[in-house]
Amino acid sequence: MTTVQELLDAKAGVLWTVKPDDTVFHALQIMADKDIGALPVVGPSGLVGILSERDYARRGILLGRASKNTLVRDIMTTSLHGVQPEHSLDRCESLMTNKHVRHLPVIDAQGELVGIISIGDVLKAIIRQQQEHITRLALRETGDMALD
Repeated sequence: MTTVQELLDAKAGVLWTVKPDDTVFHALQIMADKDIGALPVVGPSGLVGILSERDYARRGILLGRASKNTLVRDIMTTSLHGVQPEHSLDRCESLMTNKHVRHLPVIDAQGELVGIISIGDVLKAIIRQQQEHITRLALRETGDMALD
């Protein structure tokens, strides 16, 4: 089973973050420019929240808050559920389903934020694993063991 670290290695992207005192407009610009749906919010003491498009929709625009005048701290999610690099994707999928979250911060053994994964990242990796498994089974069935 693939681990969170393997998923992060495959993504090989930059970890974009915002500060609690940044404007929501600034955060939305980053999300649009980088084509991402959420940003970890990092303060002097480390990870303090996550700001997602859903947060903006529910706690921002629907409450009449202008993104240029609202701080990230005012609408970010602070009830965080995270994973560690050695955790399995099954564990991530279960956590996301049970806690109704779409993004999980990845925290290393020293308590440092090392990445963020989305439900899309997890599902794509699980589907890829299943396709590889099906291919191996089909090859075994035909007697071709070349991929083993």
